[in-house]
Amino acid sequence: MPVPGQAHDILSPQFAEDPYSSYRVMRRETPLLWHEGMRSYVVSRYADVERAFKDSTFTTDNYAWQLEPVHGRTILQMSGREHSVRRALVAPAFRGRELQETFLPVIERNSRELIDAFRHTGSADLVGQYATRFPVNVIADMLGLDRADHDRFHGWYTSVIAFLGNLAQDPEVIAAGQRTRVEFAAYMLPVIRDRREHPGDDLLSALCRAEVDGTAMDDEDIRAFCSLLLAAGGETTDKAVASVFANLLRHPDQLDAVREDRSLVPRAFAETLRWTPPVHMIMRQAARDVPVAGGTIPAGSTVTCLIGAANRDEERYADPEAFDIFRTDLNSTNAFSAAADHLAFALGRHFCVGAMLARAEVEVGVNQLLDALPGIRLAPGELPVERGVFTRGPASVRVEFDPV
Repeated sequence: MPVPGQAHDILSPQFAEDPYSSYRVMRRETPLLWHEGMRSYVVSRYADVERAFKDSTFTTDNYAWQLEPVHGRTILQMSGREHSVRRALVAPAFRGRELQETFLPVIERNSRELIDAFRHTGSADLVGQYATRFPVNVIADMLGLDRADHDRFHGWYTSVIAFLGNLAQDPEVIAAGQRTRVEFAAYMLPVIRDRREHPGDDLLSALCRAEVDGTAMDDEDIRAFCSLLLAAGGETTDKAVASVFANLLRHPDQLDAVREDRSLVPRAFAETLRWTPPVHMIMRQAARDVPVAGGTIPAGSTVTCLIGAANRDEERYADPEAFDIFRTDLNSTNAFSAAADHLAFALGRHFCVGAMLARAEVEVGVNQLLDALPGIRLAPGELPVERGVFTRGPASVRVEFDPV
């Protein structure tokens, strides 16, 4: 594949159309660059992004201005003991027996209901009719919220995702995100208070009664976490499901292998997280001057970590521009844990608490779709095109199949 002569500006239409060619130039020529529009240093090599996620010199203080306007204060902004206690309060619901016994049936039911709406038609858009709805519905059901409000949750989710990806600081997007915070709080706080009085077996009730070392979450803590869960939990799974299918459909031999051997589904998901990660950028803040490839990041600076670039670093992966579920330099066994050798879920103390939930949703979704849509193939003329800069995924994946 030819290497372009220059990298496009991150906020330019050319970059949004194809960031990967710009990533190659950045890794080679400008592994550290200053972006005036974002007021941020940008790192693109695997080693530097990995360090930014693992090294305590890089903090999450930047989330005070990046996330609080739309979510409030969450575990992402916290550090030290405060972070470890808050994480311990919420983490049990997203792993192990709790996930398998309590929430796996919720995941399976929501996936099946969406698929049943189109499995008899012979065609579908896996983005619009499935992927964007599936994780949001799952989270709402996990929290024990009214299923009649699924469309409302989807609207809030869309608004928050637009806010978080608003690198150009469009004032209308900012205002919409702030309105969503107010509307979501007005909806959630009465529900939280009621759940404290009348607990059930849902995630919201579990958050209300959770306690670690004498510390519990107050109503605002829970509301902020639910807001974060709706956005972060929805966004990664939404784009991951669509991207897994887009990648496999464009590589029919690998799709055939997965269809015949479902134990390869985790490999397909892991390679998708590396090749086309749902989140392309995560920001950190330097607590002191930090030397990295290409120069030094001054203390107090915001640092934009390009996951999408680092995950295709030639120094880390063989033939990194190829989608290959059989590659030997990516361990699918560890791909959904803090020991992952890709960067899509971050690493270190702030490794994604919902990674196992995302894995469960993607594996259920991929398997159920393959079972329900025999002969699945891209619709004539369809070539899935990615959209987005901060987060990125196919705008549509139109398919045809043998109707059941």
